[in-house]
Amino acid sequence: MTSTSYSAPAAEIFKAYDIRGIVDRTLTADAVRAIGHALGSEARARSQRAIAVGRDGRLSGPELASALADGIRAAGVDVVDIGCVPTPLTYFAAYQLGTDSCVSVTGSHNPPDYNGLKMVLGGQTLYGAMIQDLRRRIVENDLAHGAGSLREAEVVDAYLDRVVSDVKLARPMKIVVDCGNGVAGGVAPELFRRLGCELVELFCDVDGTFPNHHPDPSKPENLQDVIRALRETDAELGLAFDGDGDRLGVVTKDGEIIFPDRQLMLFAADVLSRVPGGEIIYDVKCTRNLAGWVRQHGGKPTMWNTGHALVKAKLKETGAPLAGEMSGHVFFKERWFGFDDGLYAGARLLEILSRHADPSAVLKALPDAVSTPELNIKMAEGEPFELVRRLKESARFDGAGEIITLDGVRVEYTDGFGLARPSNTTPVVVLRFEADSEEAIARIQAAFRSAINQVWPGLELPF
Repeated sequence: MTSTSYSAPAAEIFKAYDIRGIVDRTLTADAVRAIGHALGSEARARSQRAIAVGRDGRLSGPELASALADGIRAAGVDVVDIGCVPTPLTYFAAYQLGTDSCVSVTGSHNPPDYNGLKMVLGGQTLYGAMIQDLRRRIVENDLAHGAGSLREAEVVDAYLDRVVSDVKLARPMKIVVDCGNGVAGGVAPELFRRLGCELVELFCDVDGTFPNHHPDPSKPENLQDVIRALRETDAELGLAFDGDGDRLGVVTKDGEIIFPDRQLMLFAADVLSRVPGGEIIYDVKCTRNLAGWVRQHGGKPTMWNTGHALVKAKLKETGAPLAGEMSGHVFFKERWFGFDDGLYAGARLLEILSRHADPSAVLKALPDAVSTPELNIKMAEGEPFELVRRLKESARFDGAGEIITLDGVRVEYTDGFGLARPSNTTPVVVLRFEADSEEAIARIQAAFRSAINQVWPGLELPF
C-alpha cells in the first residue's frame, strides 16, 4: 500500500457545519481528493466500510465528486455513487443502501462558483471540531491506505416510493413548484405529481448557472416568480426549494410568505396530535410565538443553537419527533428519518393543507408578529464572536424579562425580542427583531443599538 501526502487545503473552507469554498480557488479537485482520503480514514476509525456519494446540479459537481470518491477509496473505503440528486436523497441513501455514511457534494444556496461537502459518518453529521479534524489528518498525514471499490446505485425510485407510501393527500391540489434550477428539479415535480398534484412548474430544469434567480427561498426577492405565478394561475399554493433541496419556502395564494418558524407551528400541531407530549426543537432565530403554540398543543418546546448539524444532533439526543430552523431546515423524526428534507416537508405540508378547502386561510391564521428579516453586521474574521462576548459580559438591557445566551444574546421582552449572534459560516453578526407592534420593534432596536455602541463604538448598523 502506497503512502500519499497532500498539500494542506485552505483552512477557510473548513466551516462549522460543512466544507465550502470557491471552485478552483479555495476548493480544488486536489483539495477534495485529500479531504476524501481524510474522510475515508475517519470512516475506518469509526468502523464504516462504505460511503454513499451524491452531488447537486453545479457544473463543478462531477469533477469534485470523482475526486472525493478517489480519496475515499484510497483510504480503503468503498464508494457508492448515487449521481446527481438533492442532498436529502443522499441522506436517504445512507439508510436505503445500508452504508450509514454519506457525502453530498453541494454548494447549497451559494453562488454558482461555490461548491462544498455535507458529510455524515455512521449516522452522525460532522460539524465543528470533527470537520477541523479532517484537515488535521491531511496536515499530519494521519491517513489510512487501501483500495476501496466503486459502484453506482439509483435511489430516486426508492425515495419516491417511500414518500408516496407514507404521505396521503385528502384531495388533489394545484400548486406552483419553483426549484430555482437547483437539483430538486430532477425529483420534486415527479414527487408532487405522484402525490396527486397538478403543477405549475418554474425553473425545474437543473442548471448549475442558476440563470433565473438565486435558489434561496429564505430571501423574499427569490420568491417573486412564485408570487406572480400564483396571481396569474388558479394554483392554490406555492412551494420553492433551495439549491440542494433541503429547505422549503412557502407562499399563500395572495402572495404572503409563510416563514419556516410559522410552517413549524403547523407541523408541530399535526405531529403532536399523534405524539402527545412530544418535544419540538427550534433554533434561537425563531418566533417567540412558537413556545406557547407548542405548549398549547400539548408539546414541550426546546430552543436550541442555530445550525442544521447542531439541531440534528439535538434531535438524536432527545428523541424529539420534530425540529426546525428559521433558515428553512425542517427535521421530521415522526414517520421519517430525522434529516432535513425540503421535498418531504413540502409533502407533509400538502398532506395537512389538503384537508382544508382554503389552504391559504389555514396558513394565514397561524400566529404572526411584526418582525425583521435577518440583518447582518459585517465585521472582520473573528470579530463577531468578540462583539457577542462583550454583549454577554457587559451590555445592559433595561426592562428585559429574560436574556438567553444559548447561541448569541437573545433578549426577551413582554412584547418582543431582539437577537444578536455570531454567524458560524461568515464573519457577520446576525440580528433579528420581533415584536407585537412597530413601536415595540423600534424600542427593542434602540436598546440593541445602544448596547452595541457601548461595547463596540463606530460600527455601521443595518437598523
